[in-house]
Formats: sequence, structure tokens, C-alpha cells
Amino acid sequence: MGDRFRQGLAQLRKLILQMATLAEGALEKAVTSLLNRNGNLVQEVLSGDREIDLLEIAVDKLCQKLLALEQPVAKDLRFIVGCMHIGVELERVGDLAANTARCARYLSNHPPLPPNPALEQLVDVTLDMMKVASSAFANQNASQAKDVCLMDDTADELNIQSLKDLLKYMNNEVSAVKRAMQAIIAARNLERIADHATNIAEWVIFIAMGENVKHHCHQ
Repeated sequence: MGDRFRQGLAQLRKLILQMATLAEGALEKAVTSLLNRNGNLVQEVLSGDREIDLLEIAVDKLCQKLLALEQPVAKDLRFIVGCMHIGVELERVGDLAANTARCARYLSNHPPLPPNPALEQLVDVTLDMMKVASSAFANQNASQAKDVCLMDDTADELNIQSLKDLLKYMNNEVSAVKRAMQAIIAARNLERIADHATNIAEWVIFIAMGENVKHHCHQ
């Protein structure tokens, strides 16, 4: 493969890492807004989402160009195909971070809900999953990627527990239904981000090892 192709692969890696950094940053700002009832960060998350969208378009175009340019095989082919999918996953993380920020904005403008330890733990687990997934991609580390997969069940359980706690509170406080629903939506967004982090990890395993572990990487 020629120098131009190698430069293209390096550029593709750089674009994905840029997307990952922006998506992680958006998630961190969104959950900080959510937990600290701070609406000031919300607009930053919403404004930054467009940049993630544009990077995803750039990733897709570059992947198509590289596939047409050299007709790559083996690991180079896996890398390009994997990046194409990871770009889509990161764009969705950006969207879900923006949705979470909107929930945080609503909640920051209304009386506080009681503490929800499961939701707070879900925030931590989701952030960890995104960070480890990004690191796994940067290092093409299948072992790190498998760690992400193992965390996904925890995220699912915490989402269910936070939902139960919020439903119980709604039953006792009818006036809090709208606020509790926003917190439920936020928790659901976080659980879905955890799913996307898992999908990214699955693609990292595919790139690094040539194994398709979709839907069963945490078994």
C-alpha cells in the first residue's frame, strides 16, 4: 500500500479520536448539568453536537474514498469498516448527550428530585465505558474492549433500578411526575450510550482480532 493510503488511515484514526473526545466531553458536560442542576453547560453540549455530526460525515467520506482507492484487505480493510461503524456510534452518543442535556435543563429549572443513587452510579459507569472504549480504539486493545462489554450488564441493571426508584417516587408525589419523567428519560439515554460504547468495543475487537462478537461480546 502506498504512502497516500497510509496517510489516509492515519487521518481516519485522527478523525475518530477527535469524535471520541468530543462525544466524551459532551457526555461529561451533560451529566454534570444533570447531577449538579447546572443549566449553564447545556448550550455548550447542544452547540457542540453539530461538530460531531460534521466529523461523522468526514469519516464516512474518507472511509468510502479509502475503500475505492486501494481495495484494502485483511486488517486495513477491518480498520476502515470498523471506523465507518464507530463513527456512526459516536454520532449517536453525541445526540444522546444532547438529549440528556435537555433533560438537565428542564430539571435545573424546577424543584429538585430526591437523590437517586442508582442514577448517579449509572453516570459513573457510562462515563467509564466511553473512556475505556475510546482508549481501546486508540490502542487497538481487544482486552480493554472486552472490559467495556462486561460493564454493559451493570449499566442495564442501574437503569432498571433508577427507573424503579423514580416510579415509586412518582406514585407518592403526583406533582413530581413531569420532573421524574425527565430523569427517567435521562437514565434511558445513559443506558443507550452504554450500549453504543459496547458496540464501539465490539468493533475494536473486530479490528484487532478479526472476530465478529456483535451481540455476544460480554458472554
